[in-house]
Amino acid sequence: MISYLTTQLHLPLTEAANVLTNFGGTAAMTPLVGAFVADALAGRFWTITISSIIYQLGMIILTISTILPNLRPPPCNNVDSCKEADAGQLAILYFSLLLTAVGSGGIRPCVVSFGADQFDENDPKEKMRTWKFFNWYYFCMGASILVANTVIVYIQDNVGWDWGLGVPTVAMAISIVAFIFGYPLYRKLDPVGSPFTRLLQVAVAAYRKRKAAMVSDFGLLYENEEIDSAISVGGKLAHTKNMEFLDKASIVTEADNPKAPNLWKLSTSHRVEELKSLIRMGPIWAAGIILITASAQQNTFSLQQAKSMSRYLTKSFQIPAASMSLFTQASMLTTIIFYDLFFVPFTRKFTGLERGISFLTRMGIGLGISLLATLAAGFIEIHRKNTALVNGLIDKQQETIPISVFWLLPQYSLHGIADAFMSIGHLEFLYDQAPESMRSTATALFWLSISLGSYTSTLLVTLVHKYSQGADGSNWLPDNNLNKGKLEYFYWLITFLQLLNLVYYVFCAKFYTLKPLQVRKEEKEREKDGIEIISHI
Repeated sequence: MISYLTTQLHLPLTEAANVLTNFGGTAAMTPLVGAFVADALAGRFWTITISSIIYQLGMIILTISTILPNLRPPPCNNVDSCKEADAGQLAILYFSLLLTAVGSGGIRPCVVSFGADQFDENDPKEKMRTWKFFNWYYFCMGASILVANTVIVYIQDNVGWDWGLGVPTVAMAISIVAFIFGYPLYRKLDPVGSPFTRLLQVAVAAYRKRKAAMVSDFGLLYENEEIDSAISVGGKLAHTKNMEFLDKASIVTEADNPKAPNLWKLSTSHRVEELKSLIRMGPIWAAGIILITASAQQNTFSLQQAKSMSRYLTKSFQIPAASMSLFTQASMLTTIIFYDLFFVPFTRKFTGLERGISFLTRMGIGLGISLLATLAAGFIEIHRKNTALVNGLIDKQQETIPISVFWLLPQYSLHGIADAFMSIGHLEFLYDQAPESMRSTATALFWLSISLGSYTSTLLVTLVHKYSQGADGSNWLPDNNLNKGKLEYFYWLITFLQLLNLVYYVFCAKFYTLKPLQVRKEEKEREKDGIEIISHI
């Protein structure tokens, strides 16, 4: 899209970047709205269907704008005669991007949850197959990115933007038709009202009864299966002993009417446990933000490194610098295949867990590998700059340093391996540990962590650029000549932050209490055994 905005609509680079940044920020926030609609009002199937149609309309409008000459400025005869897109043409662009952002808000959080819903939680065998779905869902998503970055980009560059955007538009239309035709085959869970209202009711009831004496027997806390039957899809949540101040919301006083309770004053124990589950998930969820911050450098400074290095495969063909990200996708896809076919059967022999290792352990391994990726990137940058120094190219940013771009493979590949462990484990964790009636919302948190990780990266770069400047004007991250910077220090700063994050994560995982679903007591004990492995990462 950055190429389309600059070469076809003739927008200045900074303006084009801002357009896409605003679009990305909007697209990252809309999953929270889409998840709320799915969980509270429409259900996942209809949210996906309607959102896909909205997304499709955005793609159609964008594609039409590449076909009709009046919807874009005329081609440039030379640099000086380029005419920027006018207000009307930009309005069409913004409207199409807005539609795709709104559409993705309903697709992103619901597709993975809806797919996992097809496995019956009351059937132990089906329940244990859910983790395989997460593996292959993420595999398909990575494969689609690989195709987009190769086949679609090739079509855009060599055939035309009408075909380059038309092909994915047609593919999207086919997928919508296929999805709707599968309607009779799906398991569809009904929406059960606003989850945020329930959580707020618990908090308000607990505050109102903050001075009430805690019961000595937790079996006396208020229960009402009739009230909770719609939201306890996989079984009632058992009581947990932490955050007991919230349990006061379930204490029955003389002022309460258990037969027709005011839920702002008296909450069931199941609803209290829903709020506890989300609070417990918060620290684990937050650990994924730094991983995105680390991997975000592949599209910025790692790309700049690649541009300065020799990228020739033959005397006449060189790899585009931006194509180095393909190695991240390839390593991620390879790792998923290896994980599913070899790693899980091997580790299952030692842990006794059907999924090989728990999702908490999987996330911890991913965080550790990501740390190694940025650590290696720092040493590779030192080697790159030493080669430039030996060849007298430190002051010549525009000249290619005689060092192969494949020196960057370790950092790109390790980020892909880390993604296969951490991101899929993160999705598993959010889906499994979220209250059943809030799974779309929980999955939206996965996309929110990606958004926050990207913003954190931007903030970190800004702060380092500002405060690393020396008296002579030198900077860790110079604007003009990367060879004169200290990019290795920046990579190691991220490594240090990842180390702190890993220690924080291990601490949180060690004391994390799994969602206590009563119908899964046996599985709960096996998962607890699996969590112990996290201590040995």
